[in-house]
Amino acid sequence: MAQQAVHPAEPDFPILVIGAGQSGLSAGYHLRRHGLVPGQDFLIVDHAPGPGGAWQFRWPSLTLSTVNRVHDLPGMPFAENADPGGAGAEVPAATAVPRYYQRYEEHFELRVRRPVSVRVVCDRSGDDGLLHAETDRAGTLRVRGLINGTGTWEHPFIPHYRGAETFAGRQLHTRDYRDPAEFAGQHVVVVGGGISAVQLLDEISRVTGTTWVTRSEPAFREAPFDVDAGRRAVAIVEDRVRRGLPPGSVVSVTGLPLDDRLRAARERGVLRRRPMFDHIEPEGVRWADGSFQAAQVILWATGFRSALDHLAPLRLRGPGGGITMSGALATRVAVDPRIHLIGYGPSASTIGANRAGRAAAAELTGYLGLERGALRE
Repeated sequence: MAQQAVHPAEPDFPILVIGAGQSGLSAGYHLRRHGLVPGQDFLIVDHAPGPGGAWQFRWPSLTLSTVNRVHDLPGMPFAENADPGGAGAEVPAATAVPRYYQRYEEHFELRVRRPVSVRVVCDRSGDDGLLHAETDRAGTLRVRGLINGTGTWEHPFIPHYRGAETFAGRQLHTRDYRDPAEFAGQHVVVVGGGISAVQLLDEISRVTGTTWVTRSEPAFREAPFDVDAGRRAVAIVEDRVRRGLPPGSVVSVTGLPLDDRLRAARERGVLRRRPMFDHIEPEGVRWADGSFQAAQVILWATGFRSALDHLAPLRLRGPGGGITMSGALATRVAVDPRIHLIGYGPSASTIGANRAGRAAAAELTGYLGLERGALRE
């Protein structure tokens, strides 16, 4: 039997879920399955103006035919709810996925409160035994437990290279990308070795000249990515977070899927990768051997970091630079079982977020003594 926490004060809500993306909605679904009532026993808040999580901010050319995969949320399939107009695979993901999420929220009556940003979470256990979440529009929410599903979209990562501030052209991150046509007539240096990097490289190369640079040699995967391979990749990341290390990315251990579009790009010579340049100059980038590439744009497809700044007062990070995680699927913060992180580490994927939402809901309701029996849909 799970050990129960003792809390001397009454909360505003027993559980707060931060974020209404894949992981937050999954957590909300499973909290309902444990008998908790949305808006009463738990509250989901989200900073965005509407449903869709980070999907609503993706570039227009990312369609259902080009996206890596949109995974079903629990209890409602994506395919039957995303495109009622019948436009098919060319529907922008930024339209189809938010539509699906909206229907999901309405169907399960999750009552997401938005737009609400959580600015900071403080531990007041010495005063009233509760976590205090200070928000911009909902005041300070006192809660017994927290499921954090803020993902990474709000925390883009751009590495520093000498001379970056002198570059006379344009620098942008993946999250700022919209359409390749805006780069016509300019040479674009695409930096990064992930899926987004090669997808955008392919698009941009169709309208203008490109140079692709990465820190390490990209590994392309010809064979299908089966369930066993996925589990092995996730296990590597899970091992890291259980040891308190920064999670790294699942893609870094899975390789890049070589689909038909990328095979065609390779045939066009687009996937000729160069190692990272040494520094940036006003008119382009220069390598250590003295070679130079003139450029008007640098696109940093260098990924994201977990958006956890609001949890900084809780001092969850350890000496290894990461947060030591525990629990069945490594969603529980080891030093504070009131807090679960989903969409972090091994659950930083759509399918992983579903499993993490289920695990976090089960473990947190058990720890807080809130289990009320499963509901039937």
